[in-house]
Amino acid sequence: MVTATRALFMLFGATGDLAKRKLYPSIFNLYKKGYIDQEHFALIGTGRREWSDDKFHEVIVESVKDNAESEDEAKGFASHFYYMSHDVTNPEHYDALSEYANKLDDKYDIQGNRIFYISMAPNFFGTVAKNLKAHNCLSDNGGFNRLIIEKPFGRDYESAEELNNALGKSFNENQVYRIDHYLGKEMVQNILALRFGNPLIEGIWNNKYIKNVQVTLAEKLGVEERAGYYDGAGALRDMIQNHTMQMLSILTMEDPVSFKDVDVRSEKIRALRSMRIYSPDGVRENFVRGQYGKNGDQADYRHEDNVPENSNTETYVAGKVMFDNQRWANVPFYIRTGKMLADKFTRIDIVFKKPLIDIFAASGKQEGDLQNNVLTLFVDPVNKVILHLNGKKAGQGMEMQPLDLTHVQSDAEKAATPEPYERLIHDAILGDATNFASWDEVGRAWKFADVIRNVWDHDQPAFPNYTPGSMGPKAADELLARDGNEWIKK
Repeated sequence: MVTATRALFMLFGATGDLAKRKLYPSIFNLYKKGYIDQEHFALIGTGRREWSDDKFHEVIVESVKDNAESEDEAKGFASHFYYMSHDVTNPEHYDALSEYANKLDDKYDIQGNRIFYISMAPNFFGTVAKNLKAHNCLSDNGGFNRLIIEKPFGRDYESAEELNNALGKSFNENQVYRIDHYLGKEMVQNILALRFGNPLIEGIWNNKYIKNVQVTLAEKLGVEERAGYYDGAGALRDMIQNHTMQMLSILTMEDPVSFKDVDVRSEKIRALRSMRIYSPDGVRENFVRGQYGKNGDQADYRHEDNVPENSNTETYVAGKVMFDNQRWANVPFYIRTGKMLADKFTRIDIVFKKPLIDIFAASGKQEGDLQNNVLTLFVDPVNKVILHLNGKKAGQGMEMQPLDLTHVQSDAEKAATPEPYERLIHDAILGDATNFASWDEVGRAWKFADVIRNVWDHDQPAFPNYTPGSMGPKAADELLARDGNEWIKK
């Protein structure tokens, strides 16, 4: 059943691209579907620009027009939005913000429920949080106060811990919601349903039956207009430390006591604590980095706009992750991500072991080996599940052939599936932190990534080392070949 919640949003970074593309349409969908109480809702947008409320409303209407049934519906939604020109470093501006918030709380009878959304660079997170509390922007009349923040959460463990400590002076951990939009994707959430809703699956979800697991986050495009940010981050910080680590924690966690945020997050943390942190030599042996070169009219990474010609920033990462616990001992989890690859997709391949004895080959009635069973979960661009089995080929004898069991999300299911930001904002409104990254998860992921980063910062790479349109450096294939494995998606 739909539960309508009263809420006052304060959005820092209201004039930014993310707000226009993702946040306003997501909040509008929640408003339209009745998850946000249409009579008891308001949003204060802040930014450096000198906008009027009317200008702000124009931006909102333009942002949500594709989702609105009429212009009047879009304008009705936009009428709940208010704009304040705001310098987040000026304490006096928070006094005006507090006064305005109290005024809107009374006008819309919101009862003190406040959501603070910081869609800005992370160096402002602590400043905003500190001033929100110091200048009485948090409600104290029985409503909730929740803080939503975007990635990146720090550049390494030290900076992330400093940031977390700064937030902790104003908000408790259970009030902080760290967005990782991959946790809002339908298939990522479906991992939990497939695992813990099916004894058939969970019963073989261990090292007795699974040979290896492969997680791929491939991008077809290069850095484009993000070069200024990307060259200071690289694929390790941009994709591995957050999105990939979160998917690994869901794949490797133990059964939670219940499907409550505290129980789910507890098991994810426990899984990440068992993740092996490599020595420098272990990094060199188990991780590969790459940078794309030139291909026809496509410039190599070092000649993209705003990229230094001597840049050693990686645009590709592949690695082997090991978990030292009873369930996953000796099972390699291969991960890879990169730009300028053959296509754009995210998928997870669970590769199962072959039978100990191939009775068909042993009897001389079959040519060739049985294939590994593979469970493939397609996260993007479509939601699809394929189970690759071995079956009998029609005709005389016992010749085997691949047999695929496939489920593809229907058009009706796709239409009913919320976008990740819509789903996650709704969870924050309800106070459900299941699909948000806790500090313990973020901190453990940084400790893992920092060891790799430190090695790469001291070793000189041989860049460029892969061609745009390929699936990355040859060394990534060799990484698996050393274990007698290969990428399922070539």
